[in-house]
Amino acid sequence: MALGTIGTLATNSLQTPGPSQPVSDANVALVANAIKDDLNPAHPIFPGAFSRMGILFIPNRGMLRVLPTDYVAIDSTGWPILLSAAAVAAKWTYTP
Repeated sequence: MALGTIGTLATNSLQTPGPSQPVSDANVALVANAIKDDLNPAHPIFPGAFSRMGILFIPNRGMLRVLPTDYVAIDSTGWPILLSAAAVAAKWTYTP
């Protein structure tokens, strides 16, 4: 599996597997492995960074519930970004 890209109409610089459900085990692992701790990028946080159960762990911040139509994206620094389907429909372009 490969991750697609997502971004505003100006740029597609974030990686995402697309809507959070359904998402393959391989893509869950890709996203979870890509999430980095912003205070210590060498500190691994996988497993548990992202799960099929709808939980996204934001390093040093806490957990967010991911709804089935939400998008979880990762920027080039390994920072996770949660986008609602409504936000993506209004301002973002998703390319599988």
